[in-house]
Amino acid sequence: MDKKIIFDKKNVLVVGGAGFIGSHLCDELLKKNKVICLDNFITGDEKNIDHLLVNPDFVFIKHDIAKPIDLENSSDLQEFKIQFQGIQEIYNLACPTSPNDFDKNIDANLLANSYIIKNIADIAQKYNSKLLHYSSSVVYGPRIEDTLKVDEQYIGKIDILSERSSYDEGKRFAETMLINYKKTKNIDVKIIRLFRVYGPRMKLLQGHMVPDFIINALDGQDLDLYGDSSFVSSFCYVSDIIDASLKVMDSDKMGPYNVGSDVDISLTSVADKIIKIIKSQSKIVYKEKLLFMSPLCLPNISKIRNELGWMPIVTLDNGLELTINDLKANKNLKNLKNIE
Repeated sequence: MDKKIIFDKKNVLVVGGAGFIGSHLCDELLKKNKVICLDNFITGDEKNIDHLLVNPDFVFIKHDIAKPIDLENSSDLQEFKIQFQGIQEIYNLACPTSPNDFDKNIDANLLANSYIIKNIADIAQKYNSKLLHYSSSVVYGPRIEDTLKVDEQYIGKIDILSERSSYDEGKRFAETMLINYKKTKNIDVKIIRLFRVYGPRMKLLQGHMVPDFIINALDGQDLDLYGDSSFVSSFCYVSDIIDASLKVMDSDKMGPYNVGSDVDISLTSVADKIIKIIKSQSKIVYKEKLLFMSPLCLPNISKIRNELGWMPIVTLDNGLELTINDLKANKNLKNLKNIE
């Protein structure tokens, strides 16, 4: 369809907007746009967006986007005038990411990488929206060589029958769907492949080691590292991910783009940094690997750096400080509420 006339601010749809990354994205988008946040709270959390609910340019709708939704006739969205103005941008972050609950979310992963992709692509086609899809570094498969940095042309190696296949192969299939929808329905699709991300609002006790390291260190408990001292990874602070997202959406490029830090660091070193920043007496304990917590490839980010001028700028030390301060504040607030 023809592009709608924008009478006011752009209408932006964020699917999975109550999640860790999605809620930070909503914060940034609201500086210039009207934002519709969809989430079903499988791994998202209402507290991530509570502070946004008073903003007249923000509307949250609890909905499982595996089922179609009629945005034009939603009573919550009348002020957005979607029937006249449409939806200009869509960001798709809908996919459960919980290492501890991976088995419980297998069906949700399958739907997130199939039906949800179709429904979101249909919305993009209807409103001629730009669509940014958040894919994952898992499309490349497991790390093969410690020193190898994978670029976007790397085909990867995935076991389509593995226990992780609902997510790993699912993410590959989602990209396949979108690139073909782009060809057959002329949708303006953009794809970024995220590597490990950390920062405030990560869900606790879900197997995401950085926030769990922090909360355990604050409590003086052991820091459980799921692997051994050789476990290395890269870590990118969430604000850098948001910056990359906006740069890609504002560009005329499709990608896919690797988005993450290209600097390796051992998980043991990360745990040590957290212990030292907090001045905790906690110890590091190595435990059996989790299915969903495994070494990932290291990204080559030269493509997005050269084409869009993006690179991560928040150092690990600064990012950990910010994340620790946020968890401290929330922990203290929770303790006050318990006292009351």
